[in-house]
Amino acid sequence: MPAPSDDLTLLLEAARAAGDIAMRHFREEPEVWDKGGSAGPVTEADLAVDAMLRARLLKARPDYGWLSEETEDTTDRLTCEHVFIIDPIDGTRSFIEGSQTWAHSLAVARGGIVTAAVVLLPARGLTYAAARGKGATCNGAPMCVAVSASLDKTEVLSSKVNLRPEFWRADPPTIQQTFRSSLAYRLAAVAEGRFGAMLTLRETWEWDIAAGTLLVEEAGGTARTTIGTPKFNTPSAALPGLIAGAPQLVDTLMAHGPKLSGAA
Repeated sequence: MPAPSDDLTLLLEAARAAGDIAMRHFREEPEVWDKGGSAGPVTEADLAVDAMLRARLLKARPDYGWLSEETEDTTDRLTCEHVFIIDPIDGTRSFIEGSQTWAHSLAVARGGIVTAAVVLLPARGLTYAAARGKGATCNGAPMCVAVSASLDKTEVLSSKVNLRPEFWRADPPTIQQTFRSSLAYRLAAVAEGRFGAMLTLRETWEWDIAAGTLLVEEAGGTARTTIGTPKFNTPSAALPGLIAGAPQLVDTLMAHGPKLSGAA
């Protein structure tokens, strides 16, 4: 059975190959389709990255399951002890617009717990990585979540919609709100200590947050859904929102009673 550190090496190599493919399409007017059903756009780069990652990773770990935003899901993965959880390009709209804030998000989960993770932003030259029990890094340097401060003095990554009163059982928290579109990037930035916490109160796809959740945890932070501890490789492939960051800040946010909102 491969160790988390061995899986991390595999994910790092695969993420770099994904970056090479994506950068060949970036700002080159890639072909774009609408996936329909409010699922958003997909580009030829998303599909090319997905195909490469699936072939490469499953060749290396043929007994692992597969869950990816751009691959039709099946129940086969639910019988696997290990599963790859992949977002070929998280932030496809940013990719299409020529912004540099999109990311490749790659994770391995064992028994519902993420054990190895990479979030790569090739346009920004940023590689975030973690193996469970081994810490988290950005470009090889150790990361640590921000020192806890009072919530109203801490920048929190969230959409403004999440702060509407109807989405909290108590009064909404008072925060310094800022935004990044990619959930994987939000989590990586929190793990790096650039922001105190992040929150999203919509049902959230596992591929958007699996890798980033481990980054935060291995950087000394904590992550919670609106109802408890995250568990991955679920039948729905979705979790009820996510709040992640410095433990004290997450506890404070949870004390306000967040509810699912449909917000981003």
